[in-house]
Amino acid sequence: MLAITGGKIITMAGRHLEKGTVVADGGKIVGVHEGVLTPPGAEIFDAAGMIVMPGMIDCHSHVGIVEEIYREEGDDSNETTGPVTPHLRAIDAVNPADLGFRDALAGGVTTVVTGPGSANIIGGEMVAMKTRGTVVDDMILKFPVGLKAALGENPKRSYGRDKKSPATRMASAAIIREALVQGGEYLKKESPERDLKMESLGRVLRREVPLRVHAHRADDIMTAVRIAREFDINLVIEHCTEGHIIAGRLAEKKIPAVVGPVITNRAKVEMQGLTLETARVLADCGVLFAIMTDHPVVPVQYLAASAALAVKGGLPEEHALRAITINAARILGLEKQIGSIETGKDADIVILDRHPLDISSRVVQVFINGEKSLT
Repeated sequence: MLAITGGKIITMAGRHLEKGTVVADGGKIVGVHEGVLTPPGAEIFDAAGMIVMPGMIDCHSHVGIVEEIYREEGDDSNETTGPVTPHLRAIDAVNPADLGFRDALAGGVTTVVTGPGSANIIGGEMVAMKTRGTVVDDMILKFPVGLKAALGENPKRSYGRDKKSPATRMASAAIIREALVQGGEYLKKESPERDLKMESLGRVLRREVPLRVHAHRADDIMTAVRIAREFDINLVIEHCTEGHIIAGRLAEKKIPAVVGPVITNRAKVEMQGLTLETARVLADCGVLFAIMTDHPVVPVQYLAASAALAVKGGLPEEHALRAITINAARILGLEKQIGSIETGKDADIVILDRHPLDISSRVVQVFINGEKSLT
C-alpha cells in the first residue's frame, strides 16, 4: 500500500484538495482524502508543499518507434514501399529501451500514444502504452487505439516525387475512399479468406477504433470530415494546425482533435496558419481536444510546456491541464482507467515541486501503477 500525503492534489475530477492524501494499493487508487492520513503498514511519500496530479498523457507521439540518438537504424516510422498499409502494428516497432521513455517519465508523462508516421495515406494501427517497462506487451494499455491516416503534403511528397500515387490531394482522398470501400466489401463476405489489411479497415468501419487523420490545413481537415461522414466512421483529427478556422464544424460533428506540436516553427507550407490561439478557439467552440508533442518533433518531456504555451495563447489553465490528462484519456476511450486521481483508476501519479504549467516546475517523483518510476 502507498500513501502520498500532504500535497495539493489536482484531481482533474472536478475538485482540488489543498492538502490531501492519495492511497493506492494493487496498482489502483483506493482512496482520495482531505488532510493527512497514514494508513497502517503503508509506504508514505511526503508530498507536503508539492503538487500531486494524475500522470500526463501524450496523445500523439512516435516514442519507441523513432528512437533517440539513432537515424536510419532506429527509425521505423514510415513503410514507404506502398501508400496503404493499415495492417502495420505499432507494437511491432516499439523499442522499450528507447531513451524517449526515460525522458517521458522525467517529464511526468505516464502514457503515450505512439504509431506510424504520415508518409503513407493509411499507415497502420496506433497503440496507447505506459512509459515504464521492459517488454512492450506489459506496457500496452490499449491496442489498437486508432488507425493512422494522413492527408496533405507528406504523402504527396513521399510518393509524388517518384511519379507514384498520390501526387495530389484528390488522389490522397480517393485512396482512403477506395480502401474503405474494399474494407466494406470484405465485411460483407460470409467466410472471407483472411486479409490483415481488410481486418484493420474493418475495425474502423465497425466503429471499434477511430480513423486518426494527420491534417494541418483547414481544407485537409474538412476532407477528413467529409470522408468520415460518407462512411459513418469515428474520426480524430491529428495536428489540427488550422483547427481554429473550422472549429465550429468540428464541434457540430463532435469530432475530437489532438493539437500540436505547439513548440515548433512553420516547418512546411501547410503550417502557415500556426498560432498559439488554436486550442483556445477549439475550447471556446466546445471541441474535445488534447495537446501532443509529436515526439521527437518536440521532446516528449515538454508536454506540460506545450500546454503552458497554449495558455499563453488564451486557453484557460484548467482546459490546458485537461488537454494533457482527462480529455486526452477521453479521446482514447480510457477515461475510466487513467487521466484523473479517482478511486478505482490506475495509480499513475506525478509529484511536482510547483504548478505543472510553471515552466520552471520540476518533476520530483512519478508513480505508475503505484510503483516508483523515477530513480
